[in-house]
Amino acid sequence: MKLDPNLIQSVLRELSQGHRQSPVVIEVVDQTGSTNMDLMVRAKDGLLTAPVLLLAEEQTAGRGRSGRSWHSIPGGVLTFSLAWHFETGPQSLLGLPLVVGIAIAERLLQIGVPVSLKWPNDILKDGKKLGGILLESQSDGLVGAWAVIGIGLNLQIPTSLEQVIGQEVADAPWLAQMDRNDLMAQLLQSLMAALEEFKVLGFTAFVERWNVLHAHAHQAVKIIDQGKLLHQGIALGVDAQGSLVLQTEVGMLRIHSGDVSLRPLP
Repeated sequence: MKLDPNLIQSVLRELSQGHRQSPVVIEVVDQTGSTNMDLMVRAKDGLLTAPVLLLAEEQTAGRGRSGRSWHSIPGGVLTFSLAWHFETGPQSLLGLPLVVGIAIAERLLQIGVPVSLKWPNDILKDGKKLGGILLESQSDGLVGAWAVIGIGLNLQIPTSLEQVIGQEVADAPWLAQMDRNDLMAQLLQSLMAALEEFKVLGFTAFVERWNVLHAHAHQAVKIIDQGKLLHQGIALGVDAQGSLVLQTEVGMLRIHSGDVSLRPLP
């Protein structure tokens, strides 16, 4: 079944009964380059006035962190972006990518998909990447900011796409069998609830929830940047700022940059 804004809204209303949530505009396009880029253009042009969820049946120029390409296939990958307004500036968004990961992972676990989180913004299944998160922000010209949250979630990935990606990835055939409108409404409801909580309480309220889902808790890992080894040690979890806490030979280290990559050590 094709993605349908009216069906998603209908399921969202059922899920949110008794819970006050911000109204959200839901849009579906057959094809676009990047849903994140589309919403960022609107944010820069001052065209956003309410939260907007933009879904694409096909995304031809999807992006991940550091400008990496995010490959997808129609029907095989759920690709969407959510524009959400914050009354304070981009500096208040510290930890937000991790909050998004928690919201998506917790709902997937409820649905029955065993997932975990890799710092800072990957959703893993069986140790392989099932989904990715890209967060961008734009000042609203006053004191607030728009956050544009892009998510790609693998439903069913053919071998041919894995060859294009260049590595083995995870998918979730159970999700692929679901009505995508129902799945999207469930993910959106969880995501909106987390964003409302983050607005009020900040990342402090999410630290333990993230650490419970930590894929590499108490494992030896290395931190690399463009192929260069920066640090290695035992990954302990995240702190109240969303930084990765690493136990190294010279003591405790906090990794702040989300542009670096984490890899498990043998």
